[in-house]
Amino acid sequence: MASPYGSNMSLSNQKHPTNERQENRKSQPSEEEAFYSTCRAAYLTVFKSSLDNITSREQLCLVLQLAGRNPTNKILTKYWTARTKELHFDDFCTIMKREKPAAKTELLKAFKKIDPDNKGYIFHDDLSRILTGNGEKMSQEEVRAVLRLADINSNGRLEYNKFCNKFFEICDQCTKTAADRMDSDNKAKRQQFGSQIQKSPERSASPSAKQSPRNSRLSEGDTTPRKAESKSSRPSSARSYKASVSTMFTMAAVNGKNSKLAEPNNLQGWNFTNSKGCFFLEENGDVISHRYKMQIPQKTTVFLKIKPYNLSKVEGKPSSWMSVDTALFILKESDGRADPQLVSFTESRYKETFTLKGELGPGVYHMIPFTTGCRLRKKRKQTTKDAQLVYRDRNEDLILTPEFKSVLSDMFDIIDLDGNGYLSLEEYNFFELRTSGEKCDEDAWEVCKENFETSKNELTKQGFLELNLMEANDREGDPSDLWVTLQSMGYNKTLELTEACPFLIEAYAEKCKPKLQAVSLESSTKQLQKVVCRSVILKGDAKSAEGYEDVAFYTYMNDTRISSVIENKSNSKVVVQVNNEQSKNCISSRGLDVFAVEVPPKATMVSQHVMPMNERQECTYHCVQSIVS
Repeated sequence: MASPYGSNMSLSNQKHPTNERQENRKSQPSEEEAFYSTCRAAYLTVFKSSLDNITSREQLCLVLQLAGRNPTNKILTKYWTARTKELHFDDFCTIMKREKPAAKTELLKAFKKIDPDNKGYIFHDDLSRILTGNGEKMSQEEVRAVLRLADINSNGRLEYNKFCNKFFEICDQCTKTAADRMDSDNKAKRQQFGSQIQKSPERSASPSAKQSPRNSRLSEGDTTPRKAESKSSRPSSARSYKASVSTMFTMAAVNGKNSKLAEPNNLQGWNFTNSKGCFFLEENGDVISHRYKMQIPQKTTVFLKIKPYNLSKVEGKPSSWMSVDTALFILKESDGRADPQLVSFTESRYKETFTLKGELGPGVYHMIPFTTGCRLRKKRKQTTKDAQLVYRDRNEDLILTPEFKSVLSDMFDIIDLDGNGYLSLEEYNFFELRTSGEKCDEDAWEVCKENFETSKNELTKQGFLELNLMEANDREGDPSDLWVTLQSMGYNKTLELTEACPFLIEAYAEKCKPKLQAVSLESSTKQLQKVVCRSVILKGDAKSAEGYEDVAFYTYMNDTRISSVIENKSNSKVVVQVNNEQSKNCISSRGLDVFAVEVPPKATMVSQHVMPMNERQECTYHCVQSIVS
């Protein structure tokens, strides 16, 4: 098979000095840099490093409070779900962007609803009854703590104007205390991205024409480069860089008028198998996807394809996720080695299809689907009303709405991995693992077959619809559990598939029948990150900075994406600022133009993936990566 150990891409790498006017503009911290400084200060008050993770709901609450927020139970439950194991610093920054601080006017407005006569106070009994009985219910002890504040309570009543002043004073004090603590902690100061050290003339924020150039970590997150919702963005306002590397590539505009899929001439006569799968976007930005094993009984030439799976029933109108990028990494199981070894990955492209042609020896191969996260990202769409899922007819029987039935039909097509029009127990269990976290055993499957339409021991699409109707009947029409299923599968409240991307894998072998089977549903594990890093290192262009030979920056470009990897061979942590501000027509998987990455010692990380925002226009990638510490 065409091995990634072969030739490197011929790419244009150039050094570019930064415009003096831009230097002056950046001499003061921007609003965005100030925001991240606040996030970091609060985080380092609770944790030793921003590489540490939030591991409990209580820690999330504490660090939000220290950042000047007042998280309610509803907000905490929104971000710390039953499936949440941990949150990263980048997740915390995303939450901070979404959950704005309370406004004093809004708080006063809420009090004045309870005080229609505008007396300026509320009796304790009335306040206690409201706080413990409505909305975000407070405990009696929490209410008593409020009423013990002598400077806002007198004669059995709370003066709410004073309370509001006190509340925002405490919020500001929490933020200030966190910042003061970080400034006074020398160790935290060394970690701080927002260093206020004034840069000297010989150390500019971008490489000068004489400087030797120099580079970060992967994360997923909305097809528009929305800064506010990036999972993994930590901009640095550091003013003093030790070394920098500048890299510039140009990706030509896509023109598919005369192109065609480069496949073997006699492909129709080859042995063929296929399987569907899906990328699912998690709340914290991680991507879950099916994983596969492929068995090849003898040495043969193979031709592999992966592409998004179109569910649109309208001629000429593709599904919204068809622009999501896909790739397939092939790993070989080897005797005596703990981990499968990278063999190759898809690079050639035709429209939305990525392909790979090469020779494989007999054996078992792991096939790992991958997407950069540039176009599979969180989309926050405000909805005024949830879609209706069920209703009752004249006989008071519960009926699925046509819109919900259409979505269930599409969902069936997604989880019918072999595409035979029926669900086997194995296929149904992938669905169950995704939506409930549990598997259906053989006994339960027999009960399912007795109650719902099946054919040849497999569940039909009608049977799948009946199963969901039964679930609604079990809850007497309450659609809560149905919504859990829908949202787990990537649907929003208007029944749009916005946080998932179905895909199709096709495998052709010239001399034998390949066997392809989905074996797991996993997140972007360390194995995948290791494989992505390995592929970029093997096929990308390498650079290092003068005086920092233990830190290497690799950049790889194929027909769709540019990927950047940092390798830190030293015994110390390295902090790198990444600046894409001079790039044009680019989307970064980080979601920001400027961010920073901490690379632990003896570690390799994906800095970012970049794709064209508009593929019909030329894309210019101009990235400056600067070592901060």
